[in-house]
Amino acid sequence: MAQFSHIAGVPVLDLINTVEWRLSATEREEDLLTYVHVAQWGLESGFLDEQEQAQVVRLARDNAGEAEAERLCVIAFRESAYAAIFCGDQGAADDLAAEYREAITACHLDHDDGRWSWQPTELTLATARHRIAIALIEFMARDDLDRLHQCEDEACGWVYLDTSPRGNRRWCVTADCGDRNRSRAYYARQKAKRSQPDPGMP
Repeated sequence: MAQFSHIAGVPVLDLINTVEWRLSATEREEDLLTYVHVAQWGLESGFLDEQEQAQVVRLARDNAGEAEAERLCVIAFRESAYAAIFCGDQGAADDLAAEYREAITACHLDHDDGRWSWQPTELTLATARHRIAIALIEFMARDDLDRLHQCEDEACGWVYLDTSPRGNRRWCVTADCGDRNRSRAYYARQKAKRSQPDPGMP
C-alpha cells in the first residue's frame, strides 16, 4: 500500500505534493519527515528500485547527519520546483539548473536495451534527488505545460497536470477537496437563502 499520494499525473509533480495544506498558514504539514520517507517516496514514484531503496536506507542509518542534510536538500529542491513552475520565480529556476548540473556530474550516460539514460556513477543518499532533478528538467521542456493546475481549494495547494478531456479539472481529488468545496458552496447558498426576506411578509 502506498504511503504517499500520487495524483499529479507526473511523478516529479507528486514531489511538490509531499506538503499537506501548502497554502494554509496554520495547517501546513510536512510529509518528508525523515530520510526514510524520502527513500520510500522515491521507491513509490519510480526513482529508486527496491534494492536501491534498501541500500540508501542502510546508508541513512549509518550516516544520520548526512541523511538529514540530504532530506533538507530534497525539500529545498521541492520548494524551488514549486516556486519556478507555479510562481515563475527565476531565482528558483536558476537553483533547479544548478541541481541539474550537479545531477549529471554524478552520473554517466548508459546504453541499455536500445536507449540512453543517465545512471549514477555511485549509489548515494543523493541519488534519488539527482534522478528527480533530471526528470524535472525534462518535464519542464514539455509542450503541454499549459495544462498545469493547482487545486482550487483555498488551503490545499496540491498540483497536477490536467489531462481531463475538457481540461477543466478543478480539484486535486474529487472525493476530497472537490466534495468538501461543493458542500461548502451548497451550505453557503442555503444560508444566503435563509437570510433573504420573505417576499410574502409585510
